[in-house]
Amino acid sequence: MLDVNRNKNIHLMTLTEVQSVSGFVGNFEVEVLQHAKYTNSDCNGCRACEEVCPAYSASEFDQNLGPRKAIYVSFAQAVPMVAQIDMTKCIRCGLCMDECELNAINFDDTDKIKKLKVGTIIVATGWDEFRQEGYLGYGKYPNVITQLELERILAPNGPTYGNIVRPSDGKHPHKILFIQCVGSRDLKRNRHCSSGVCCLISIKNTKLIKQHDPNIDVIVAFIDIRAGGKAYEEYYLESRKYGVKFVKASIPRIQEDAETHNLKVYMQDMLQDCSEMKEHEFDLVVLSSAMEPAQGIGILNDKLKLERSPDGFFKEYHSRLNPVDTNVVGISLAGASQGPKSIAETIMQAKGAASSANIIMRPGEYRMRMEKAVVDEIRCSKCGLCVENCPYDAIALDPVQKFAVVDEVKCRSCGICAQTCPSQAITVRNSRGSQFNAVIDNLLYRVAE
Repeated sequence: MLDVNRNKNIHLMTLTEVQSVSGFVGNFEVEVLQHAKYTNSDCNGCRACEEVCPAYSASEFDQNLGPRKAIYVSFAQAVPMVAQIDMTKCIRCGLCMDECELNAINFDDTDKIKKLKVGTIIVATGWDEFRQEGYLGYGKYPNVITQLELERILAPNGPTYGNIVRPSDGKHPHKILFIQCVGSRDLKRNRHCSSGVCCLISIKNTKLIKQHDPNIDVIVAFIDIRAGGKAYEEYYLESRKYGVKFVKASIPRIQEDAETHNLKVYMQDMLQDCSEMKEHEFDLVVLSSAMEPAQGIGILNDKLKLERSPDGFFKEYHSRLNPVDTNVVGISLAGASQGPKSIAETIMQAKGAASSANIIMRPGEYRMRMEKAVVDEIRCSKCGLCVENCPYDAIALDPVQKFAVVDEVKCRSCGICAQTCPSQAITVRNSRGSQFNAVIDNLLYRVAE
């Protein structure tokens, strides 16, 4: 990110969201809303303002496990290193303004609308962690946490400075349970698997816990371990050597002891007597939750007009032949916007998306095959079925004449419009029935010879 911020050809816009997208490849017009930071470009991230700020709030970066000030830098390695003010928590005491030597604080800052002209777009929305209040005690019992919350507990710069403690009382846990596939591979929640990412995160974090304190009893309850990838299986076997116990089990419910805050877990061992439900007690339970589409992906898609797969992620143009581009020419996907991915897979797809954009944007001509849909204006009955069925939003009714008009840049020559047209007014260049008949006749003629 530092290299990105230092590159003169890259304009980094933080606290910004897309308002509208129009145009087509090579000529997109994007309107963005840049939220007010209440600090200006003179801020150098010295964080002197934080020290004097008396107002506190929960830290989003620390998964709300620790505090932050009303004026703050998002995290220690934030890029750009600039402070921002949470006006919902700020009490406007002015102490930060008095402390800032660069006069970088501006309480009168406002949101700004900016219009950008771009040739291509890469969508990289990231992902969110599945969290359902009450499910397996999450949000109800403080000692039921998710992997992201555990990551912040284990981090040396986290709210506990890397010390493994329970959120309820700050005590050191002696028995920890990891539960896999929470909210994933589930017909009632998410049917998709998170591409083995949850399994690898559990393996990593169980090893970190064992390295921190070998005496902690760590158990992983799983459906099956999906450690597919280079050296992943070896990584899994190594964690077992550390003493991590892997149990194939089903866990229907968790209850809390009101006095000790310990967790009573009802576990059904799938490799032994499946009819027997045993109760176990743990100090801490970690949920390996599913990777879900990022919050707001639906709102963004209202502006981009892309397709989405049944799991809610953005859909690629072709899952095997073109897993990077979308149904809209000039818009590509990177990382978990297209589906759950590991870091290695994310990097590979990001490079693919950058390469796809570079092909279009490099100097010279960009050539497109013009095998596009064509409308016979006389035969068109103006019913609008082609408009409704076009997956690429490439057909519209002429505002005056009302017959169908094809946008040849957006059209991907799929032929759906030709198949649904009741008047047979739409054909696709080089795919007309007479052309196919001629090819078939020629083939049969050669066979007869």
